[in-house]
Amino acid sequence: MSANYYALLGVARDATDKDIRQAYRKLARQYHPDVNPGDPDAEEKFKQINEAHGVLSDSDKRRKYDKYGDRWMHADEIEQADAQARSRGRSRYHYYSEGDFGGHNGDNFDLGGLGSDDLFDRLFNNFGSERGTPRQAPAEYQVDITLAEAAEGATRMVNLPDGRRLEVRVPPGVDTGSRVHIPAGGGDGDFYLAVTVIEHPRFERKGKDLYSEVEVPVDDLALGAEVTVPTLTGRVALTIPPGTQNGRRFRMAGQGMPELNQPASKGSLYTTVKAVLPSNPGPEEQELFRKLRDLRTGQKV
Repeated sequence: MSANYYALLGVARDATDKDIRQAYRKLARQYHPDVNPGDPDAEEKFKQINEAHGVLSDSDKRRKYDKYGDRWMHADEIEQADAQARSRGRSRYHYYSEGDFGGHNGDNFDLGGLGSDDLFDRLFNNFGSERGTPRQAPAEYQVDITLAEAAEGATRMVNLPDGRRLEVRVPPGVDTGSRVHIPAGGGDGDFYLAVTVIEHPRFERKGKDLYSEVEVPVDDLALGAEVTVPTLTGRVALTIPPGTQNGRRFRMAGQGMPELNQPASKGSLYTTVKAVLPSNPGPEEQELFRKLRDLRTGQKV
């Protein structure tokens, strides 16, 4: 991804963690696939802002990105190669940041006659050995998925060091911090997928359970009604008893997240009702509210 992460989120390079978090949440709500169904541009934008947030919200990744730009994922290899070169008394390399930051934050560097692409090809194709032994596959790959994908499972393509592309399966029930073991085969060695589940604009996840709100007109709370409640997979009907108070929480069993390695075992969806008053009540509605108030306070109508 060549775009500037800071520009994608619309924040300055010295933005605080709070600034980054607020900018991300605003954009995530705007471009979330559930809000823009069937819009490929919004879907791509959503992926980009999540990639940017995943890096800038992590202090270590952000440091590497500020220093190495688009090659931040190779920062450890670069720095290890630099340390090995210095230990052998060779010239030390310093790198410009690839991000569009209006300059660089490192020293000038001398490639010793190598172009930038030649240098990185040499570092990453022959890293770790004086004899040019191909480097081993990294032990971990970062994967971002949506909450719906965490519920249903997902597939991702992983680029292996030998040029192969491996399709891997993320099982249902994973959460942020989950590590999925992948047997790569082909001599590359096994590795793990480090999963991050993207925040959903409607649902809050706590383990296997989901939490949300549903707006209900105040007269439906008073008289009772049946309302439809969004779930991750569709909508379900919820019966509101007469006299339901604002803020009451209802539990819908089996509408939560599946348990990892036991997809048939699902948590619950807890929905809190939020009373909605008429925004611009007409004369008749105002009169009815006055009558209701008089009845409740014991005054004669």
